[in-house]
Amino acid sequence: MIPLDELLTPSQDRMPAILARFASDRSAIERRYPNAYSPLRYEKLTAYFGAWTEALEKLPFDAFTRPDRLDWLLFRNLLTRESERLGRSKAEFDEIASLVPFVLPLTQLDDARRDHLPIDAEAAADVLDRALSAITLFAKPHPEGTRVAVSAAGRGRAAKATESVKETLKNWWTFYGGYDPLVGWWCRVPYEKLDKALTEYAAALKPSDNDAIVGDPVGREALISELRANFIPYTPEELISKADADRQWCLAELERAAQELGLPDGRAAIEAAKQDHCKPGEQVGLIRDLTREAIAFVEDNELLTVPELARDGWRMIMMSPEMQRVNPFFLGGETIWVSYPTDSMEHDFKQMSQRGNNKAFARATVHHELIPGHYMQSFFQERYRPYRRQFWTAFWVEGWTLHWEFLLWERGFPQTALQRVGMLFWRLHRCARVLFSLKFHLGEWTPQQCIDLLVEEVGHEPKNAEAEVRRSFGGNYDPLYQLAYLIGGMQVHALHTEWLASGKTDRAFHDAFLRENLMPIPALRAFLLDHPLEKNTDLLWHF
Repeated sequence: MIPLDELLTPSQDRMPAILARFASDRSAIERRYPNAYSPLRYEKLTAYFGAWTEALEKLPFDAFTRPDRLDWLLFRNLLTRESERLGRSKAEFDEIASLVPFVLPLTQLDDARRDHLPIDAEAAADVLDRALSAITLFAKPHPEGTRVAVSAAGRGRAAKATESVKETLKNWWTFYGGYDPLVGWWCRVPYEKLDKALTEYAAALKPSDNDAIVGDPVGREALISELRANFIPYTPEELISKADADRQWCLAELERAAQELGLPDGRAAIEAAKQDHCKPGEQVGLIRDLTREAIAFVEDNELLTVPELARDGWRMIMMSPEMQRVNPFFLGGETIWVSYPTDSMEHDFKQMSQRGNNKAFARATVHHELIPGHYMQSFFQERYRPYRRQFWTAFWVEGWTLHWEFLLWERGFPQTALQRVGMLFWRLHRCARVLFSLKFHLGEWTPQQCIDLLVEEVGHEPKNAEAEVRRSFGGNYDPLYQLAYLIGGMQVHALHTEWLASGKTDRAFHDAFLRENLMPIPALRAFLLDHPLEKNTDLLWHF
């Protein structure tokens, strides 16, 4: 039962309290049912999203303020998106369930514990023993043609499920083992054998090459669903076409920069930028100076309000060699993680890290990570409408930073041809991300083809290109994350252009963008440009 009467206060904006309650209750459900593959978790969340979808229609939308109406529309979209994601997650597990038949019985064993039910120790030992037998059966050699064929992505998904249920079982055993004498007597040996078998089975499911990148393509239907959740009316092919048009512009500008540098072509210009890197011990000073330069630029040109606490609050951390294997370039937020070789790296890795984090490339990324980029986003998110962080979308997060790359280019931030090359390299990289991420998730490209694109078309160092693809498909990014840089940047930049056409200022736009917090860009556009907000408002935007 959703407590609408309790939540509908006479305050001016009522949706913030409703959304805060939704987030808190959802978090409580997810903590209570933490097992990722639990049917109980699926049932509870499905029912919860359904109950809120029904309750939402009972709210007095016509009496709402504009901020409340916007939040209502965003909330309805969130519920639809989360319900669809939940259904896809279940379908993805169902596809590989025959490969991990022990996952549900072991999950249900822990669910019973969390429901505070009495435990039958002998029956629990039977569950453990049957799970061990199932793993042993799968591990045996099978006559040719008798084993079910499973894709590399499916095997990766099964390995992830195996590792997850191993952790679930560990929690179950930690709770009972050593406390309940009957559980210890019946279950210790089968548990210890099963724990070892789960580790070995997960390892066997993974590629024999530990450095292999597998990933898990989501398919066209999921891509379209996620695009619709962001009010984007374009097909994957149309987005690829947009990215290709921007790519052609980048290549033309690279040729122009190369001519100014007296070099034969754009690729030679990128190589010249790579050779201009800091010596050991100098990278920190470079990042400090680039940060101060970017802050001064946005303030001097009245582009953004930079509170004093934000101006002085950022920090630096040096990235470890292990992190650079997955994140070869800078990461940011309130802290910028600086990428540069350490003395423990292999010689060729050191050289590639130096070349990939050269002065021109760094100048084009420091403002992306700090000010006016991600750090400013996180600073404002904590202070203005923080409840909207549940409307998270990569198009808002990365679109903001790419808009700044576009805007700084237009306003003369790059002062030399080599600095323009640094900005163009990264913009070309964003174009490539649209192509390789969509081609991969459509099932048309392998990870190696994605790596080859970054090396041959963009100019990445091989190890850096591999790390980029590994991060894109081996991490926890949603399928639209990589394309959201360029496409989100196009959205934000188009909205900024519309804003200026109405006679308003740069600073007012950027301050308003941050203060409204996270949401799909078309929804923010409708709000900022005073478009009508009704229940049937079509927020799709052909930007």
